[in-house]
Amino acid sequence: MHDVTLLSDTTDNGVRKTSFLTCETVCSLQIDIETEGDTIRRVQYTKGCHGNTQGLARLCEGMKVSDVIARLEGIDCKGRGTSCPDQLAKALKTIASSGLNQQLSNEKSE
Repeated sequence: MHDVTLLSDTTDNGVRKTSFLTCETVCSLQIDIETEGDTIRRVQYTKGCHGNTQGLARLCEGMKVSDVIARLEGIDCKGRGTSCPDQLAKALKTIASSGLNQQLSNEKSE
């Protein structure tokens, strides 16, 4: 119901670039995320409360994916059941779980 939808997922020179469509409940439309290993390099929101999403994005830069998930998961905006920060946490959980799956499949093939 409040899930994010993966739009694209590419890796270039060790930097993973993912884009997610947010649910209709929040003001932002899309979140673009760059990670290197388990560290967030960049977050950019499309639409939403510009000052808040910009501040949130900058605070996340350089943080571990798991730390951001722990801090943002479950934040609610105006009783909607989710928020722009919660949508970021959901997107990062998708990245973390797919990254783990990729790592496990690489280990099995070795």
